[in-house]
This record gives sequence, C-alpha cells and structure tokens, in this order.
Amino acid sequence: MSKDTFETLDPENWDEMRELAHRMVEDAFDYIQSCGDRPVWTPVPDEVSERLKGAAPTGPSAPAEVYEEFLANIMPYNLHTNHPRFWAWYMGSGTVMGAMADFLAAMLNPNVGGINHVAPRVEQQVISWLNEMLGFPASASGLLTSGASMANFTALTVARNANSGYDARREGVLAAPGPLTAYASTEIHSCNQKAVETLGLGSQGLRKVPVNDDYTIDLDALRAQVEADREGGMIPFCVIATAGTINTGAIDDMEAIADFCDEEGLWFHVDGAIGAVAVLADNVRPLLKGMERADSIALDLHKWMHIPFEAGCVIVRDAPTHSDSFSLVPEYLQRDVEGGGMASGKIWFSDYGLQLTRQFRALKVWMSIKEHGLDRFGRMIARNVEQAHYLGDLIKASPELELAAPIGLDIVCFRYNPGGMDPESLNALNRELLVKLQTGGIAAPSYTTLHGNYCLRAAISNHRSRYEDFDLMVEEVIRLGRQLS
Repeated sequence: MSKDTFETLDPENWDEMRELAHRMVEDAFDYIQSCGDRPVWTPVPDEVSERLKGAAPTGPSAPAEVYEEFLANIMPYNLHTNHPRFWAWYMGSGTVMGAMADFLAAMLNPNVGGINHVAPRVEQQVISWLNEMLGFPASASGLLTSGASMANFTALTVARNANSGYDARREGVLAAPGPLTAYASTEIHSCNQKAVETLGLGSQGLRKVPVNDDYTIDLDALRAQVEADREGGMIPFCVIATAGTINTGAIDDMEAIADFCDEEGLWFHVDGAIGAVAVLADNVRPLLKGMERADSIALDLHKWMHIPFEAGCVIVRDAPTHSDSFSLVPEYLQRDVEGGGMASGKIWFSDYGLQLTRQFRALKVWMSIKEHGLDRFGRMIARNVEQAHYLGDLIKASPELELAAPIGLDIVCFRYNPGGMDPESLNALNRELLVKLQTGGIAAPSYTTLHGNYCLRAAISNHRSRYEDFDLMVEEVIRLGRQLS
C-alpha cells in the first residue's frame, strides 16, 4: 500500500453518514413507538434464512445499502420483546433511553476492566445503588455481567473458594477433602447446574432438593440431604435459594434458608435473576424478607427493570473474599496508584470476574435509573404482579381454562382443557394451540411442563402490557382451543 493511500474505518462522507444515522434513529423510534401494531412474532422466511447464509463480502458496500438490507432481512423478523403481548420465557421490554445509552456507550467504546477513566466510576455508582436497593452493606462488592448465568457462576466460584475448607483456587478441585456439594430446589435454573459443572464439581455436585406444593424448596428435605451427605463424606459448601423460579415464579423462604445456612456454616446464595429487583415493589417486598442476609445475590436488570440486553449483576457481601477468587495482576497490568497516569486507577473490575475486556454496560443502567427513578420501576413491577392475578381470575372464570400451578410473582401457567380428553391428547392440543397463538402474531406466552401437564406460561415482565391485552389473549386461547378440539 502506498504511503499516499491512507485508509481508516471512518465514514468516507461524514455528512452522508450523519444523514443516515438520523434516519436510523427515526426508524428505531418508530419501531418502538408502534411496537403494538405489528404481530408479536413473525417466523423467518426460508428465503431470508438463505440470504443470511451467504459468504462474507471482501469489498465494501455503501452504508445506505447495508442499512436497507437490515430493514428488509432483519428488523421484521426480530424477537419483538418490546411488544405489549410478549410474555415468553422471561425477558424485559427495553426502553428508549436504555437503547440510546447503549449507542453512546458504543460510541465512547471504553474498556471497563480497569484503568483510570470515568466508566469504572459509573459502574461503581451503579453497584452502590444496587447494594442499597438490596439491603446490602456499602462495603459489599459487585460486578455487572452479561446476565444472571454469569452472575451465578461468579458467585458460586466465590462460594466454592471461600467455603470449601481448603485453598480451592490454588490447589484445585482434586485437592478437596471430599466431593464439594451445593444445594438448590428441583426448580433451580439450569445455569446453576452449568456453573457447578464448569467449576469441576460435576452435575452430582448440585443436589436438587424436592419442592413443596407451591414449588418452594422443602426445608426438611434440604436439612436431611445435607446431613446425609456429610455422613457420606461430602463437603456441603453452599445453598442456592431462588427468588422467583423460572417455571412458576415461586420464592423460597429466605429467612428460613438464611437461618439454616448460619447453623450449618454454608454459603447462602440467592439466584434472584427474576425476582430480586422486586424489592422495589410494595406488593412483593415482604416475600423477599431475608434475602438481604445472603452472602451473594445474582440478578438480572434486563428482565424486570427493562435495561436492554445484556445487563446482569452479582453482589457479594464480603469484597475481599470476592476479589480473592479472581484478582490476578501480571506485570502488564500493574497499578500505579500514586503515579498519576492511566494506570493509577483504583477501580479494576477485572479483579472481580473472569473478564478483562468489559463493555460499558453500566451506562444504560445509570441513565435508565437517572431517567425513571427506582420508585417508577417498583410501580411497573407491582402492576405486572397485579396483571398476573388479573389473568388468573380470567382463567378461573372460564370453564375451558385451568391454572396449572399457583401464581408466583408475575408468572401464570395455564392450559386449555375442554374436558373428556386423555392426558396425551390434551398435551398435544395445548402444544398446537400455543404454536397457532404465536404464529398468528396474537400473543407470545411460552410453555413448560408441570407434573406431566404441558401448559402455556405467561411471564408478565412487560411495562407496556395493558389489562385488555390479557382479555384478548384469553379470548384467542378459547377460540383456538375450540377450533382444535
């Protein structure tokens, strides 16, 4: 390449790119503002799937052409989590300010692993806000993560290293005096099993304890399992309580588990991916009493606080114990706290998790909380809980519908049951009904199976949902159920 030819990745024409950027923003605002006017889900056509298998281009394209491809092949077939009738799995609905903050974070493009700049200070303030919200001491440490999967992994790593009775980080799992064992209910999210397996403890290192009729952990069974395992030479180190199970939204008895962990010398971890942020809601907060006693909490801000994906968090009560599991400072990352240069930063989040390279996800959390205030988030959460019970009342009022489980938090499991059908046929009917409901673009609940019964599952973590949206879904479920049966 000639010295006279100097290329960068900046726009060749800044004015044209600026004009295109304005168009993108306008289209994005229209997309969110009119989200309820489109189908809640549209399957990806075969021809679009084929286009998206093409080889990478070797030469450039005009930015406007690239954007036109996005409009044609990507935007219409998105997972429309912002739609007011999107209640599938468990996802937040996003916000405009959160999306704009993500754009600003990408434009600034800092690495928030450490160094002396403002982004780590923003994350530190966000962590301090969450500590206070959850009732943790100001001295507690925290880390923003991609989601609760990584937050739970981080917390369980600290729990294993801190409470296994030997130096697990430095000696490794083979040096353990016995099989290390964690405990949770059978309703625990699968990411916790993945974490235990990744930590080298095997799937048998997570004891899944039976649940009560309300899907909360059976404390008597927990106590018996821990006692039996100790007698068998195992090393219990942690109990994972769930603040909102993924199937039904059940909340384990936090106070009782905290007491048990104190008695037994076990690390008390809370998987609060769904429900931890519900401490902001007056009608949920009493159910979470005792969570503030945990040694660590994992939570998702991209669920019930609607921060755009990805935004999870782990909070650990004892900061030195947290950093001792992850801090590693080679010569090229030495800190010069007194030197005054870029390496003088005191906040290095790389000491609290696996990642050194970290995106500026704190900005969208910071700007969202600044814009709305925590009380408004609490009101949105409280309304979703009320809507869940409203939906439950609609189901109870229809002889063709039935609840499949007690309503926990904002999750409603139900099915169409006209009567007189064998279990296998009834399950098949509800599977087909759900597909028609989704492909018709009407509403998007998801599904689960409880006691062998396939059912529709509405996880109502959506700040745009109105009560009439639930009326519409129930009407359509009954209409489709009658057609199919």
